[in-house]
Amino acid sequence: MQQRHVTGDNNNFNSEVMMTKEKREKLHAPLVVHSHNDSMRVPVFVMLPLDTVTMGGTLNKQRALNASLMALKSAGVEGVMVDAWWGLVEKVGPLKYNWEGYAELVQMVQRHGLKLQVVMSFHQCGGNVGDSCSIPLPPWVLDEINKNPELVYTDRSGRRNPEYISLGCDSMPVLRGRTPIQVYSDYMRRFRDKFRDYLGSVIIEIQVGLGPCGELRYPSYPESNGTWRFPGIGEFQCYDKLLWKHQLRPLRRKIGEEVDPMAPASTTNFLRKLYFSKGKEHGTQNMDNSFLHWYSTKLLEHGERILVSAKGIFNSCGVKLSAKIAGIHWHYKARSHAAELTAGYYNTRFHDGYLPIAQMLAKHGVVFNFTCMEMRDKEQPEHANCSPEGLVHQVKMATRTAGAELAGENALERYDAGAFPQVLATSASGSGLAAFTFLRMNKKLFEGNSWRHFVEFVKSMSEGGRRQRLPRSDSCGTHLYVGHITGIQKQQEQAQEVALT
Repeated sequence: MQQRHVTGDNNNFNSEVMMTKEKREKLHAPLVVHSHNDSMRVPVFVMLPLDTVTMGGTLNKQRALNASLMALKSAGVEGVMVDAWWGLVEKVGPLKYNWEGYAELVQMVQRHGLKLQVVMSFHQCGGNVGDSCSIPLPPWVLDEINKNPELVYTDRSGRRNPEYISLGCDSMPVLRGRTPIQVYSDYMRRFRDKFRDYLGSVIIEIQVGLGPCGELRYPSYPESNGTWRFPGIGEFQCYDKLLWKHQLRPLRRKIGEEVDPMAPASTTNFLRKLYFSKGKEHGTQNMDNSFLHWYSTKLLEHGERILVSAKGIFNSCGVKLSAKIAGIHWHYKARSHAAELTAGYYNTRFHDGYLPIAQMLAKHGVVFNFTCMEMRDKEQPEHANCSPEGLVHQVKMATRTAGAELAGENALERYDAGAFPQVLATSASGSGLAAFTFLRMNKKLFEGNSWRHFVEFVKSMSEGGRRQRLPRSDSCGTHLYVGHITGIQKQQEQAQEVALT
């Protein structure tokens, strides 16, 4: 169907929310007016459900979504984030796109005066933390993978991972005559053409998917089928022939045939030898450094190839580009940083794994979006050697040094009062955050105390993280649920459907 402009009837909405003081006491959230210095403000976005657009390409639970957006707007939220799934949009066949469900969403977001962050999701949904539904890669892509399993990442044991196409074939025409980079570029270009009228006004950020879960990393810790469990170190993912044969062999010849930079009996043995021997703990043997440098550099180059393409496509469209980096905080306090290494982050006691990423993103004006902002060290199991706070501090230093913008997300769904102060502290310290995206909108968010904590958090973020509580009249004696947005029966019926899962 042809896209149409929808400016929204804001007069009716404004007249409904501009109610008397008596009625406002029943409102689940205050009407936020930003009278402070906007330079201190940290805008808050909320992730929409993963299945906001159905497998059939239509907008899911529209009435409930409409009521939810109204609630978020009244709480002072800047906007929402949605995944534009490759497996949904280009499902039918190559270069055949269905954006209609997303077009409906963009118009609905515009009507509520909210902004939209859109994720170019070139990965599979399902099999990882928080995945509540299953959205595979496009069927025609899976057909090509079935014909040639080397197109996906593979570990030492030969386990294939269908979450994301291996970077080993970035420049090979393995997808019906197109390279993966060309496929991603065509996808982003069609998105730009479809939503050109909304770019920079409603759609203000494009987060470019660069790997599993949309993150720039290898799929080293897949949870599906029990392959990995927290706090395992994961496995190196470079055993598909396209990486092993064509790219590791030249490295072997360069170093010398007598050594094999990536032929340990297991990842565990490789890392144990590297960092847990009784001798020198520097772990700087020639073959060790060469492999870890190669493994991380290939990942960085993959990300840069896609981002350079995205930069050219969205240039002059008025949108920010961002890239998501995983918060691998377990074993951060161990000598090896093993879990980070297998994911492609060459981060050790003697090598900063996040500075090169920050420098690459800063070079192209891309926002560094980092997870686990809500986590505290004392909440983590001792045996896992976790330090999310130390990791976040290192990332903040790296982005500051590189001159990159830093934005954040929470890694796990949290609705309790304990999670928000840590985000506030991070936002208020140093250079702070450019934005924060909350994971995730569902029925739990709108329940009593959860909603109260969230509203207080948004208010505090609007003042740079300094404000700790809402005014007394807003934080006491109110019944916080979406059904009290207005006294209008029709909207109450809509609000009762806010049971998004």
